[in-house]
This record gives sequence, structure tokens and C-alpha cells, in this order.
Amino acid sequence: MNDVVEFLVNDIKVKNGDTIVVAVSGGPDSMALLTIVSRLRNDLDLKIICAHVHHNVRRESDNEAIFVKEFCEKNDILFEMMKIEEYNEDNFHNQAREKRYQFFEALIKKYHAEYLFTAHHGDDLMETILMRMVRGSTLRGYAGFLTVVERENYKIVRPLIHHTKEDIICYLKQNNINWVEDQSNLKDVYTRNRFRKYIIPQLKSEKRNVHDKFYKFSNILIQYSDYVNQQTQKAMIQVYKNHTLDLLKFRLLEKLLQRNLLAMILEQYYKDDLAVISDKHITMIEDMINSEKSNLTIQLPKQLIVRKDYQFIHFNYDVKKVNTYCYKLENNLLLPNGKKIIRVEQESSNSNDICRLNMNDIHLPLYVRTRKPGDSMAVKGLNGHKKIKDIFIDKKIPIDERNEWPIVIDSLGNIVWIPGIKKSKFDKSKKEKYDIILKYE
Repeated sequence: MNDVVEFLVNDIKVKNGDTIVVAVSGGPDSMALLTIVSRLRNDLDLKIICAHVHHNVRRESDNEAIFVKEFCEKNDILFEMMKIEEYNEDNFHNQAREKRYQFFEALIKKYHAEYLFTAHHGDDLMETILMRMVRGSTLRGYAGFLTVVERENYKIVRPLIHHTKEDIICYLKQNNINWVEDQSNLKDVYTRNRFRKYIIPQLKSEKRNVHDKFYKFSNILIQYSDYVNQQTQKAMIQVYKNHTLDLLKFRLLEKLLQRNLLAMILEQYYKDDLAVISDKHITMIEDMINSEKSNLTIQLPKQLIVRKDYQFIHFNYDVKKVNTYCYKLENNLLLPNGKKIIRVEQESSNSNDICRLNMNDIHLPLYVRTRKPGDSMAVKGLNGHKKIKDIFIDKKIPIDERNEWPIVIDSLGNIVWIPGIKKSKFDKSKKEKYDIILKYE
């Protein structure tokens, strides 16, 4: 494993005085990594923090925590542990991973560490690539995980990437290093285990160093992905702003850039947790874009909401709550949307922002409220009523704006005006008799 040390010193540039958080489960991979890094302290004055996560799902977890802690005490390594008390999501692996990295980042901040080391190796990269090929992913996702991930104030590094499980076991045995075995890794119920037990050995029987080929394949995909991403980022500036995609501009892009742009948007939300999404999620968004329906909503993993409003696609984690209200309208009224309805003495305009009323035709006082199910209005110039919902659709008002749009009613509940959109039969022309002028601004 001398090449691991050379990689850390020459390529990663680990230097004297650096602080390193090492993720350690107690299994063979992480014990090999912890041992290599601890021995590097003989040459460099490194501060090492062992980060152990007690997943609290197996009986052996307590003994594993004790094993790692005792190893650290014997070798003068700082030991930090987090025990996961409960899981709220159906997908145990996704939530466990999220909690692990939250713990690791907390330690990075606590000790002002420059690095987080994880024990992912060549076999792990092969498994990840193959699993994503089977389930579908993005161009970047098909490349598996990166050897080095640049964070804002630190780097995530996988020093064992050029070694296999066999290499690691051999190293441990030669150096009389103990480890614990997670029996769940032997169960066929988990997809990764099936790849590990049956597919990877078959590939290695064809070519012993096949993991090196997968590493090169990963790097090639990353290079192509980086180039396409550069072109996509240029296009994104023009078509995607404030979590909103402009479909009129988006449809002018080449198909390759369109799909990659959607993938890039999702990567912004899921960061390096690309295993959560697959190409089916991008296809769902494409289907939404190509649908003739003007208003559609889909929910992606981790509560990401993707919503179509006519020529726009909105991405957001939180569904906007409806802010219902009902205010008495007197002279001036400031609305939640930042606009006002004011009473004026005279006005020359005849737009939908102006409403003229005769108080003999309506029942005072007037009120301003949000829409209700079944609302309809006697539209000016139309023989009959029209649903407010249909008026909003005709005017292509986004759904979230419809829910907070002001509607003016009289004391009997008659809708007399939808400010800025449509007038009712109660509206008077300049030539008719009126004694109330309302202005929406």
C-alpha cells in the first residue's frame, strides 16, 4: 500500500500539520485506510480523527463501536461516534448515508479539518457503475463516484480507489490488523451485494485488473461530462433563472443540451448523491415539458417538486402554501402580493386595473378575498356566469398566483371584479352612472 501514501503526498498534497477525518466502520476497508493514515503520522505531523457511525440496526453494532474505539485508544487516535437513534424514511440506505455525511461535516467544522477520507476502493467503483448502468442514470452518474470531491472548505478523498478488496485483505493479514465483518454484506437481499458476490468475480475472472479499466472508463466519462457541462452552463444562463426554466428558450437548444441541462439542474439539488436519481426522473420531466397540458406537477425523491405553469418549469423543495385572506375594502388596501387597491376620485383609463361601480347595484361594504372552490362571476359583456378557475386558465395565470389573487366581492358575496384580469357585469363605462372608482396598482 505504499502507493496510497505516495498518492496522498504527491497527488493530494497532504502536508505537515493537516487534520484528517477518517470514516471508519470497523470493516476491512476502513481499518486498512485508518492504519495507513495513522502510519503516515510518522512522517507528517497529522491530526487524525476517527469518525464512527453506530447505525443501530444490528446486534453487532455495539461491539463494532467498542472495537474501533479500543483501536483508536491503543494507537492514540481521536475517536468520535454518532449513534443513529431512529430512521424516518422508507429507504434506510439513503437516510443512513445522509446522516453519516452530516456527522462527518460536523466533525470537519469542529476540528477545522482539510480532508475527509473514505474507504471506497476499486471494487466499489465497479459496483456503482454497473448498478447505475442497470437502473439508469445521467452521463455524470454513469461515471460512478469521484476520487476527489472539492467541498467549500475541505476535500473528500478516496485513497484506496486503485486497490481491490483482495488487495486490502492481503494487506491486513500481512500486517496482523484485525477487523470486524458486517454479516449484512453477505445477504442477497441487497442489490449491491448481488453485484459484489456474483457479477464482480465473473468480470475479474475475465481480466484480473478489470477495476483499472472501470477507473479509466469513469475518468473518460467525467471528461466528456465536464465538456458537455461547460456548453450546458452557457445555455443555462439564458434559460434557467431563480429555479425556473423558460420553455420557449429551452426548446431552441439541441436535444443533447436539453437533457443534460435537466440533469444538471437535478444535480444542483442532489449534489453528489446521484444514486437517488436516475434517467427515469429526467424522462418524467421531459414528458411534462412535451405534454399539451399547461399545468402539471410531479414529485421527485427527497420532496423535490417540479411544477409546470404554461411556458415555465419551476423546481422547489417546498410547495408554496396558500395564503388565504379576506379584508374589508374601504379607501386603501395593501395586498399580500405587494399591490394595492385604492379608491380614487377620477381615472381616465378603462383597463382591467380600473373598476367603476354604482353603489345602488351592489351591497356595501366591499371585501377582498382569495378564491374559493366553485367561484363564478357574471362577466361583463357575457350572457351568464363563468368560473373563476376558467378565467385564470384563459389568462394563463400560474397556479400559485391564482391561489393568492385578490377577488373583490360585495357583502352578499357577489364577485364584482377580478383586479387586473376581468370585470363583472357590475362595472360601469365612463358614460354610465357610477360613484365608486377602484384602482389596482
